[in-house]
Amino acid sequence: MRKTLNVLSLSLGVAFIIPLWSAVAQIPSLPPLPLPNNPQAPPVVIPVPRIPSAHSVLKPIELGTDCISQSACLGWDEQIWSRGNKPGDRSALLASIDNSLSYLQKDKAIAVYQSYPIKEITRDRVYRSLVRFRQLVVSSNSPAELQAAVRREFVFYKSIGNDGKGTVKFTAYYEPAFIASRVRTNVYKYPLYRLPPDFEKWSKPHPKRIQLEGKDGLLGDKSRLRGLELLWFRDRWDAYMVQIQGSAQIQLTNGTATSIGYAGGTDYPWTSIGRELAKDGKVTLKQLTLPRMTEYFRQHPLELNNYLPRWQRFVFFKETNGEPATGSINVPVTPERSIATDKSLMPPGALALVNTSFPYPTASGRLDYRTVSRFVLDQDTGSAIKGPGRVDYFMGTGKLAGDRAGVTGGNGSLYYLLLKE
Repeated sequence: MRKTLNVLSLSLGVAFIIPLWSAVAQIPSLPPLPLPNNPQAPPVVIPVPRIPSAHSVLKPIELGTDCISQSACLGWDEQIWSRGNKPGDRSALLASIDNSLSYLQKDKAIAVYQSYPIKEITRDRVYRSLVRFRQLVVSSNSPAELQAAVRREFVFYKSIGNDGKGTVKFTAYYEPAFIASRVRTNVYKYPLYRLPPDFEKWSKPHPKRIQLEGKDGLLGDKSRLRGLELLWFRDRWDAYMVQIQGSAQIQLTNGTATSIGYAGGTDYPWTSIGRELAKDGKVTLKQLTLPRMTEYFRQHPLELNNYLPRWQRFVFFKETNGEPATGSINVPVTPERSIATDKSLMPPGALALVNTSFPYPTASGRLDYRTVSRFVLDQDTGSAIKGPGRVDYFMGTGKLAGDRAGVTGGNGSLYYLLLKE
């Protein structure tokens, strides 16, 4: 799916729900791993070779009787259970687990894990860990009961972070919802494009953004993309936001609804428009949030002609007919239960625990930060999410999710949970 726009992502980069996995040599299929029908059934034990990784970005840690971190002592994922009049989101966690289990049965997962650099983290072990954790979520009646079982049965692999000491930078991304038209009008005139049918034959270096859509985004009939227009938007910033986030839910001007998702992109790196604004003194780094950037370009729309071409990459889309946002492992991403990481380093589809601060809405309409520890599934990646010290957290769809994602940014910790051997 997408990318992240917030205080960090605008300056450092953005997570994209994009299928960026490289092709891997064909590997003979392993026996199928059936999804569990009985959540109380004991896990199937499959021997896994114990081969230490000399320079791993994930280090196994001993919990002992202490918490993972001081903030984790507050309790692991208390949002799973209902509290007072606040409903829990256990069903969302279970759905996300099932999506990862589905992925792990596919040939692509088999191939990827054959090449995964941390030898003791195998597809079988990741799968069995998810099956067992799912059983525990279903059978546990409280955060304390689940935490005790997890501490007994699982090993925590901690990311070394961006400093070798476990410090991870967190951002968040979301799926926007916009109004668009299937035909060009005087109001709806900024297009997003389908992937050209001959795109794989395009010579490199690829054309830059300004060559494909023009400085003002209105190159139109003079563009080599003529005839590939998918939808038209009334605001160029909206069209740009879809390119950043990688997907969108769309309300069409004819009264119907659809959705669009990533189909491909030209071969250029991420360029932060926010950082460019700060470099030119238009905003300060302290002001660099999505709401502030949106406000700036709403007030100065012609500035888009200056800044958007600086991001030379161009993104193509396909219509997905209302399907949910999909991550790089080709399963739906679940609001607040899916993360994006660097998939050259982190295990795809695996169970993780994130410990950081996120903004939550209050009764007064404000966003207040709370330190939380949440179980998530690693189901996405991003062109700007690189290294062991970056996590992008999927907030969901729509304005509130965008508001929250736009001001998310800070440090935390990342752990992967695997059954003890």
